[in-house]
Amino acid sequence: MSHDQPHAHGSSPATDTVQLNHTAVYASDRQLSAEFIAAILGLGVGAPFGPFLPVDLGNGVTLDYYETDEPIQSQHYAFLVPDEQFDGMIARLEAVGVTYYADPSHTEPGRINRLFGGRGAYFDDPDGHNMEIMTRPYVRP
Repeated sequence: MSHDQPHAHGSSPATDTVQLNHTAVYASDRQLSAEFIAAILGLGVGAPFGPFLPVDLGNGVTLDYYETDEPIQSQHYAFLVPDEQFDGMIARLEAVGVTYYADPSHTEPGRINRLFGGRGAYFDDPDGHNMEIMTRPYVRP
């Protein structure tokens, strides 16, 4: 007898490990912000789910954009992306006039970093969330 049970999205089984499943991303305009990150990352925006507008990432994690009139505290979101898609993401940032930076403090505009043998960049979303794309995960001690 299996202990797996379907979750709210349908047929996916339960898990035996702790995993991030979804997180709410506060936005002044959920449609604008969800479409922005989806476009840059080459993803789609899902159908509204209650007050949330989801952007599904490739590893089972969903960014649930939530619209609020309250001031938005900037958060940091880092995306591990395929190396062969990195240049396209940079090109899409350039096409929409969004400056990218080599560093999280945004002091090196128009440059990328080469951390951990990969490539990375930081940029702001429409609400000032500090987004990061990187082709190699951080090597932690």
